[in-house]
Amino acid sequence: MRLTEIVVPGAVIPALASSERDEVIGELVDALIAAGAAAGIPREELVKAVLEREKRGSTGFGKGVAVPHVKHTSAKKVSLAVGLSPTGVDFNSLDKQPVYSVFLLLSPADNPEEHLKAMEVIFKNLSYDTFRRFLRQASTHAAVMDLLEEADGQHMGG
Repeated sequence: MRLTEIVVPGAVIPALASSERDEVIGELVDALIAAGAAAGIPREELVKAVLEREKRGSTGFGKGVAVPHVKHTSAKKVSLAVGLSPTGVDFNSLDKQPVYSVFLLLSPADNPEEHLKAMEVIFKNLSYDTFRRFLRQASTHAAVMDLLEEADGQHMGG
């Protein structure tokens, strides 16, 4: 599995409008819905499910990244929204630092293996300092997509 296989091109936001965690999650959910990746799932239900997951433990994993994720029975396939914050978002991260890159993963509830594979490829790429640094510098949709393609080419995983 590769990042470019799961990222929804229409759900990439190079400059998130909000700096509040719940609103950022809302922006990314809206992007997934607008791009057709969350068809048939009510917005409020999806936002609530992501926030419920956050209550069980922050998905702000440190080093400026957060990977909120949710499984939903109506999700057709693994879909990833990417949002970048120029100012940083308080995600209650483990290292108490602001988050600049948010990857929101929506997965079908009946396919936990795909969810785990997606999480693995996301974390593998986010573990690279260079990837995180370039992601933080990306200011356009095209720059983000180019970076994701480049990452897939360098860190190929099956």
